[in-house]
Amino acid sequence: MKKNFKIINSFLINLPTPSNISYWWNFGSILGVCLLVQLISGIFLSMHYTPSINNAFYSLIHITRDVNFGWMTRVIHANGASMFFFFMFIHTGRGIYYGSFLKKKVWISGTLIMLTLMATAFLGYVLPWGQMSFWGATVITNLLSAIPYLGNTLVSWIWGGFSVENPTLNRFFSFHFILPFILCLMIMFHLIFLHEKGSSNPLGLKNKIDKISFHPYFTIKDLYGFMLVFFMFLFINFKTPFLLNDPENFTPANPMVTPPHIQPEWYFLFAYAILRSIPNKLGGVLALFMSIIIILTLPFTMNLKFKSSSMYLVKKILFLIFCSTFMLLTWIGAKPVEPPFILIGQILTVIYFSYFLVNPFLYKITK
Repeated sequence: MKKNFKIINSFLINLPTPSNISYWWNFGSILGVCLLVQLISGIFLSMHYTPSINNAFYSLIHITRDVNFGWMTRVIHANGASMFFFFMFIHTGRGIYYGSFLKKKVWISGTLIMLTLMATAFLGYVLPWGQMSFWGATVITNLLSAIPYLGNTLVSWIWGGFSVENPTLNRFFSFHFILPFILCLMIMFHLIFLHEKGSSNPLGLKNKIDKISFHPYFTIKDLYGFMLVFFMFLFINFKTPFLLNDPENFTPANPMVTPPHIQPEWYFLFAYAILRSIPNKLGGVLALFMSIIIILTLPFTMNLKFKSSSMYLVKKILFLIFCSTFMLLTWIGAKPVEPPFILIGQILTVIYFSYFLVNPFLYKITK
């Protein structure tokens, strides 16, 4: 028991923390709260959900209309996913800007967490079994057919048949339920790696003298962040609960009717835009995966004298261009595949990947 208390004490109370970290460092703890919200709401939803193509859509209607506070649980879980990704993108952006990628084990574990979260979110999006859920699952799983030799076999194995059917929905539900618990384990390792050398700071200094205990200074700061997020989340859930949902998903899945414009949730749109920008199917799939995996190159290509980009004017400008490109790709991903959106998407894709190729060379010139 004493040993457990010592671990909690070293993680949450007496953890030596740089005194100058700003509110940009709040998003790690906010992501932990997001995960907790998703786990609790997901467990309650699973008690009433039926993973069957004949009943899945109507079980959600039952949850919304008949189960006590079922509508609220469903809305919290759906919007909680968007909130999770929104703060994760900010957390990753902060890490890129302030050079947190130099802590290699922390950065690699964080990237793996992001990939696992994306897989979990995709599996969850299929479960409502609406039109966009069905066709989104069909399009995304079909991408694996681009893999030479094994592609078609792999797709059939994932489907459990020759199309997205009942076995597909069942296994997607099983994995969507299991992956969050694996995610919890991965986050534990992420935190252990982080606490080996401690948090970074806005100046990127390695000075170990100017540190203070985590509690009460930063617990108060985190609580302030939690309150702001809580009120923002309540506003979305009670004022515009279906703002981020696709209207097509309020129609039961119909394999005989294809929606005019198939698109994933907003947090996948940047990667979807990159996928569509490559004319070749295999090249598009590789670009899709590389849009996330490429951030793993940062710890190995960047060897900064000063960790923070705030010390380099050109790097600050490049980072702003990168953030703008990310947002524009998200916008393009929601547009139809037609001119001028195709050309704009291709230009933005080149700019997106150029950021990771130009930065290392730029550092060598400016250091």
